[in-house]
Amino acid sequence: MQVWRYENNPVISPEDIEPSREDFEVIGVFNPAVTRCGDEILLLARVAERPVSTEANIVLVPYYDVKKRDVDVIKFRKDDASIDFSDPRLVKTAEGTYLTSLSHLRVAKSKDGKKFEICNKPSISPTNEYESFGLEDARITAIDGKFYITYVAVSRYGVTTALASTEDFRDFKRHGIIFCPENKDVAIFPEKINGNFYALHRPASPLFGKNEMWIAESPDLFGWGNHRYLMGPVQDSWDESKIGTGAVPFRTDAGWLEIYHGADRNNRYCLGALLLDGGQPWKILARSERPLFEPEADYERAGFFGDVVFCCGLFLEAGKLNIYYGAADTSICYAQVSLEDVFKNLNL
Repeated sequence: MQVWRYENNPVISPEDIEPSREDFEVIGVFNPAVTRCGDEILLLARVAERPVSTEANIVLVPYYDVKKRDVDVIKFRKDDASIDFSDPRLVKTAEGTYLTSLSHLRVAKSKDGKKFEICNKPSISPTNEYESFGLEDARITAIDGKFYITYVAVSRYGVTTALASTEDFRDFKRHGIIFCPENKDVAIFPEKINGNFYALHRPASPLFGKNEMWIAESPDLFGWGNHRYLMGPVQDSWDESKIGTGAVPFRTDAGWLEIYHGADRNNRYCLGALLLDGGQPWKILARSERPLFEPEADYERAGFFGDVVFCCGLFLEAGKLNIYYGAADTSICYAQVSLEDVFKNLNL
């Protein structure tokens, strides 16, 4: 597969981001949503921060305190044998699981798609009890001059998906939770199909441990129903452990094309392609049997959580997919792949 990576990757790194507080440090900027707004390419990036710890044996966990209407910090001791610190993203205790960082969403703009002007403060931050552990992994769908943003909201109540909208990426209107726990990776199709809106989503089963893709429909973008199973992981494949929506689907002459992510048993995240019927998007026409894009560069293989390429946004231009992706849960990188090669990757 011929994937062109921008020679000056990453395009945005943690050191390019100003922390939201003086006592915080940015440990990752990744998994951006992407759209065109006027003559600019716009990213809505996930920025992960954590408090700066001055004690080697202490892990500081940030969270949004609803009563205080501000961010607070919990301390955990590394020598506490009852606590699981094995995953750098999590602190697992008998009382519950916490995230080691707090994420918000931040706008970055570019004329050429390579050099970005980054807002010096958060664009969308936690504001309620369903967002107390942060906001993650946005997707942007442009419909009739308005931009609809789905994002993951995390709290002690679980992982949910919320909706916001904007016309200018300065003022945002929140519409609340649209998919209850446990559900994430929601991407709304950019037009109505047979009179309804459609969205891909990824519910998780705590009983069976499955992470599979579903599709739902809505008359108004706010109430979703008629949920249908779409597809699951493939045994002994590159996406055998879990799968989920990547970027917002886009229409081609052959049907709706979706770039999705999958992970294997070693938590190695790659990207694949999925072709859905143009008029009946719950019908699969073709699927990648091998990765379309996999972690190979040093900045994709090593980082906060290595061996990861993760896409929440792209756009098609001049026959090429312009992919902005999270590399190793650390930075934002840019790559291109031709639409022709994507179709060659499908099992048509």
